[in-house]
Amino acid sequence: MATRTLAGSRIRERRIAQGLRQADLAAEVGISPSYLNLIEHNRRRIGGKLLQALALRLEVDTSLLAEGAEQEVIARLGNVAARLGEEIGVSSSADFANRFPGWANLVIRAGRRIDELERNVETLTDRLTHDPHLAATLHEVLSTVTAIRSTASILSDTREIEPEWRDRFHRNINEDAARLADRAQALVGFLDGASDTQSEVGSPQEEVAGFLSAYGWHFAALEEGRAGAAASYLNGSAHLKSSSALAIAGKYLECYREDAAQMPLETIRAAIEQQGPDPLRLATLLGQDLAGVMRRLATLPEHGFGLVVCDASGTMLYRKPTDGFSIPRFGALCPLWPLFQALSRPMMPLAQRVMMPGRGGMSETLFETYAVAQAVLSTDYGADPLLEATMLIAPAIPEGQPVTGGAATGRLIGASCRICPRESCAARREPSIVSVGL
Repeated sequence: MATRTLAGSRIRERRIAQGLRQADLAAEVGISPSYLNLIEHNRRRIGGKLLQALALRLEVDTSLLAEGAEQEVIARLGNVAARLGEEIGVSSSADFANRFPGWANLVIRAGRRIDELERNVETLTDRLTHDPHLAATLHEVLSTVTAIRSTASILSDTREIEPEWRDRFHRNINEDAARLADRAQALVGFLDGASDTQSEVGSPQEEVAGFLSAYGWHFAALEEGRAGAAASYLNGSAHLKSSSALAIAGKYLECYREDAAQMPLETIRAAIEQQGPDPLRLATLLGQDLAGVMRRLATLPEHGFGLVVCDASGTMLYRKPTDGFSIPRFGALCPLWPLFQALSRPMMPLAQRVMMPGRGGMSETLFETYAVAQAVLSTDYGADPLLEATMLIAPAIPEGQPVTGGAATGRLIGASCRICPRESCAARREPSIVSVGL
């Protein structure tokens, strides 16, 4: 009812704003004034050609009058309220969006900004804690300071020093001081650039992550099967600076090309229309590998799926984030993720609803996850296979929505112990540095 209310009321608002009489608008779109009156008072559904005709006459995009667009606004307002720990009914959200559409969009944008800032805080906190480049730089700075202090102490405590040794000590201090200045300047530059969560940090995996993020994890030329497309992407990227990163990205693009060839966009989208975005059903329908279907779903920009892949050691090989689901770029992850449970059950598909905890009183965010661990390489007959686990993360879903193969309520998980606000957790390895009120 709420979506119809918004659609009818918006038609009425646009008509009045343009100074049109109800009878005149009805005549122009070919309906009776009484029928238009029922529509504007939200007592009749509207869609198809009539909706398009009204949108054209009122000089507004059809999506702004459509019920689906209004439903999305209401859902986003509800999500913002839930993230802030408030319970606001659908009717209240619909009334607010109807009466104040500009403010409704502003609230949605503010909610997105809050989420973005929280993700940046988590990423930067984790980065400053675990980044090997930062740790090495600080170690070098401290070592240089210690060397300067040691040399200066010798000059200060020794009254008589051979001129040759004194000159050598002075030269050492000068060289160490120059090196310290260089490293300090580099460290300041590194920290100044830390607000960019995609900035380079000296790891091949991070170079690849920046490369994939720059293209939105979707490569149109590979979708079209263009010859030499992968090489063109690799050679034209400013993110891939090391040979290791180029090799990793090249392997990823080859896998992408194979997945796209086996499951073209038209095929996978048609299958989703028929079966929904359930990866196991899609794999059965298409006769494809389950992990491959998960990878393919993560490349579709319209769905916003997240994806993580790890090897048998738990080392992350691939990260594609989705809104609300924190995937740390540094340090160990939460052991409660279905991704790691799949490693103990090779070839067994898992589906589980999970909840990421909120901060500062915010409610948990629900996700539907699918995971599987499969063999990627057998080295010899009778040898243990090398396993790789893949987990698909569906965007945030409303509480109470049915989950295929999952529990009615989500299982609480975190990002990593270091930045997880949940204090009472049996799997916690170390105290969290994130305060409750962050």
